[in-house]
Amino acid sequence: MRVRKLKIRKIEKLAGKKGFQQESVPQDSNHLFTIKLSFNLDLVKQTIGQNWDVHYREFNLGRTGIRACLVFVDGICDKDLINQPIMTSLMADFSEEYKQDRPSLMGSNLNEFIKDQVLPISEIEEVGSIKEVSAKVLTGSTALFLDGSSQVLILGTTKLKTRTIEEPVSEPLVRGPRAGFTESLRDNTSLLRGNGEIKDLTFLNFQVGERAKKDLVVAYIEGIADPELVQEVQNRIKKIDLDNIPESGYVEQLIEDNYRSPFPQAQNTERPDRVMAGLMEGRVAILLDGTPFALIVPVTFSMMLQSPEDYYERWIPGTFIRLLRYLAATLSLFTPALYIAFISFHPGMIPTKLAISIIGSRAGVPFPALIEVLFMEIAIEILREAGLRLPKPIGPAMGIVGGLIIGEAAVQAGIVSPFLVIIVSLTAISSFAIPQYSAGISLRILRFIAMFFSAVLGLYGVIVFFLFLTAHLVKLKSFGVPYVSPAAPYRLSDWKDFMVRMPVLMMKQRPKMNQPKAKIRKG
Repeated sequence: MRVRKLKIRKIEKLAGKKGFQQESVPQDSNHLFTIKLSFNLDLVKQTIGQNWDVHYREFNLGRTGIRACLVFVDGICDKDLINQPIMTSLMADFSEEYKQDRPSLMGSNLNEFIKDQVLPISEIEEVGSIKEVSAKVLTGSTALFLDGSSQVLILGTTKLKTRTIEEPVSEPLVRGPRAGFTESLRDNTSLLRGNGEIKDLTFLNFQVGERAKKDLVVAYIEGIADPELVQEVQNRIKKIDLDNIPESGYVEQLIEDNYRSPFPQAQNTERPDRVMAGLMEGRVAILLDGTPFALIVPVTFSMMLQSPEDYYERWIPGTFIRLLRYLAATLSLFTPALYIAFISFHPGMIPTKLAISIIGSRAGVPFPALIEVLFMEIAIEILREAGLRLPKPIGPAMGIVGGLIIGEAAVQAGIVSPFLVIIVSLTAISSFAIPQYSAGISLRILRFIAMFFSAVLGLYGVIVFFLFLTAHLVKLKSFGVPYVSPAAPYRLSDWKDFMVRMPVLMMKQRPKMNQPKAKIRKG
């Protein structure tokens, strides 16, 4: 406290010198304010005053004769809140109360008087450095400067423009909640709180980004999540060192175990119900301000093929649909490679009538099977990307019509065989059945690698590719959890929610792979 007073006196002394010119103060400076309002405002203006949307409203504090000033940024603060309760209260006539306590209303006592008897708002804090004030003002708070006080009151007036809560675009369901996350962190945390009275639901706040600071929340359920997992997530987030973190995809890439792997090691989702289900299993969620996509860690490959709808339906249809997804993932990854292997190396393994039909359809095709498949697969991938980037009214039509036209034109020109069009169509449709878009991208990339293995070694190449892929997946981990768990290491109890979805009454234990503190579900 004594050191702080000496710093303030030194700054005041310098400010009072004739001809003293203030140097430009950086925004991250720890310069302290003085009791002189004019000097404090000059200090603020040097730091953030060049922005046209920063407003300074000077006025008299009631009829006390004390000068005051509100500093706020237009567009990200609630001006109705500033105009009505704040300005009205500060400019009201409370001179009688002030006269009674005037001898003691100096410095911090004046701030206490304003907080306790004048301002009827809930969020108020005191700060004393330019660094703290600029950070608060630029994120939507309002700073109240009072002549005679070296402490600044920060008023909670943040009000960002956000969209309403809508159905998730990337994860639609036939049956289930329609609410999805938004770009507002407060809305997202409230959606999680709205899942019921969960007293152990814990939110830890962090700030990421050196220049553009953003709030990040780590969510978990105390008493279920493994403390070591929570601590590991916190340690990795604290190591993030970038100027700007615009989206949770940056966080995902900076905290993952193996950045060389094509597989995502954190599950991204727009659905609060999926996040809550993960928290109930002992996982940890990461929510970043400014994006509707939350991250769930640790993650396994089986989670990429699961949908919340699996649990909203009865266990028999839920299991059937999940098995269909596993089949679709297999077809999406291996169908083109198997076509190349059988056509180029092992035609004898194809049934005779089918082989004759395929050979007849390929008559006149001038390219080998690999070039034929590459042409169609690349065309489909380009059409898929074009359909995503085009405006919504014409995007889907472009994808469907473009695929039909290119396929038909290629067959008529004799570049590809009609049978290959069926193979490529089956592959594309199968990839659409994967619920997680990021996992679908990984399989699409690996599909091309499998095709080259097949073109060199035939069916043996497909087997070698499968062995390499399996070895990588077994070695891969997400926050210490094996990526292919519960298949390897084998845990029989976790198989109740792996490839099949057993009845809810039989799934009384939480997944052991997450090392939950509470292993048994209530009830």
